[in-house]
Amino acid sequence: MTPPDLSAIRATAERIRGAVVETPFLQSRTLSEIIGAETWLKFENLQFTAAYKERGALNKLLQLTAEERARGVIAASAGNHAQAVAYHGRRLGIPVTIVMPTNTPLMKVAQTEGHGARVLLFGERFDDAYAKARELEAEEGLVFVHPFDDPDIVAGTGTIALEILAAVPDLDTLVVPIGGGGLISGIAIAARALKPGIEIVGVEAELYPSMKNVVEGGSQKIGGDTLAEGIAVKEPGTLTRAIIKEHVDRIELVSERDLEHAVALLVGIEKTVVEGAGAAGLALLLAQPEQFKGRKVATVLCGGNIDTHLLANVLIRELVRCGRIARLRIGAQDQPGALASITACFHAGGVNIIEVNHQRIFSKLPAKDTVIEVECEARDAQAIDALVERLEGKGFVVERAELD
Repeated sequence: MTPPDLSAIRATAERIRGAVVETPFLQSRTLSEIIGAETWLKFENLQFTAAYKERGALNKLLQLTAEERARGVIAASAGNHAQAVAYHGRRLGIPVTIVMPTNTPLMKVAQTEGHGARVLLFGERFDDAYAKARELEAEEGLVFVHPFDDPDIVAGTGTIALEILAAVPDLDTLVVPIGGGGLISGIAIAARALKPGIEIVGVEAELYPSMKNVVEGGSQKIGGDTLAEGIAVKEPGTLTRAIIKEHVDRIELVSERDLEHAVALLVGIEKTVVEGAGAAGLALLLAQPEQFKGRKVATVLCGGNIDTHLLANVLIRELVRCGRIARLRIGAQDQPGALASITACFHAGGVNIIEVNHQRIFSKLPAKDTVIEVECEARDAQAIDALVERLEGKGFVVERAELD
C-alpha cells in the first residue's frame, strides 16, 4: 500500500466537503493556564456520529464501484468506525455489516444499529472482531472497509490537519491519540508537508502500547480493561506503522487515571463530552505539562461516544480524587447518641451526608464498638480535612477510603 500524499488529502477534503462537519478548533484559556502552554482543541466529537472516523469512512465509500456498493461492505470496529460506515453507508444506499467486540459500550452498539447496519458481536477485543469480519468478507462476498490500515482512510484523517493548520498555521506541536494509527498517520502526512518543523507526538493508553512497541522495538505488556477502548488495539496497522516511523517524533503513554482526569476536566471546563480515547491527547498534556510549557499545542478530541453510566462513574471518581466527595470509616462506641454526635460534626463543618452505613460485625474494633461508614460531599477538600480533625477531636477514630 502506498501512503496518500498532500494532494490526495486535499482531493479527499473536496470529495467529502459538505457531508462531514468542519469541526470547531478553539483555544481553551483555562486549560492553557493549567498546562502552561497555549492549548487548542479540535472538536471532532462534534461530528454527527461523534467521531472523526466519518472522514475516512466516507472517502472510502465514495470511491467504491457500483458493483462493490451493490455487494455491500463489512467492517470491524469498537464503535466509532462502525457508526461512521453505517451512517454514510445508509446515506449512499450501501448495505453495511459491522462486527464489534462483545464489550463494546451498549450506546455504540445501539447507535450503529440505529444507522441501519447489521451488527454482530464477537470476541473481547478489536483484533477478535477483525478476524471474524475478514471471515465473513470471504464467505459473503462483502467489501472490507478497514478502520485504519487503508490509504483512503488515512487520507480522510489527513483533512483534520488541513483544517487545523489553516486556522492556526503557527502551531508548534500536535498531540494525537494512537490506536491502529490511522488518525495520526493522516494528520502527520499533511502536517509535515505543510509545516515540516512541527512536532508530532502520539499518545497511547498505558495498557495498550502496541504502536510504541512496534516503532521503538519494545516489548511492553499489552492488554487489560481501559477507559480508552477506542484505541485498545493489540496489532497496529502495517501501513500506519511505516508512516508513524517516518513522520511522528515520539509516542508517549498515559495511565487510566490520566485518562479519567482528562475526560472529567473536559466536561467541567469545556462542557463537552469526550470518550477515553478522545481525551488521550489532553491526558498527556495534563500529565506531563513540562514537555509543552510555553509552546502552542493542539490536540484532537477524536470521539465523544462514552457510555453515560461510565461517564457518571468517571465524574464521581474525579470528585473523590479532588477531595470533594469522601467515604469516612468512623469508629465509635455502639451506644445511644454516638451517631447524633457524629452528624453534629458534619453539620458544624457544612459537609453534606450522602449515605450512612453501620458495620458491627466485620470490624477489628472491640465488640462494644461499631464502624459507621459515611459517604459525604463538601465544597472543597479543605472542608473534608477540617471535618476529620473535628471528629478526631471528639475522640472518634477516622479512616478515609482512597482511590488509587
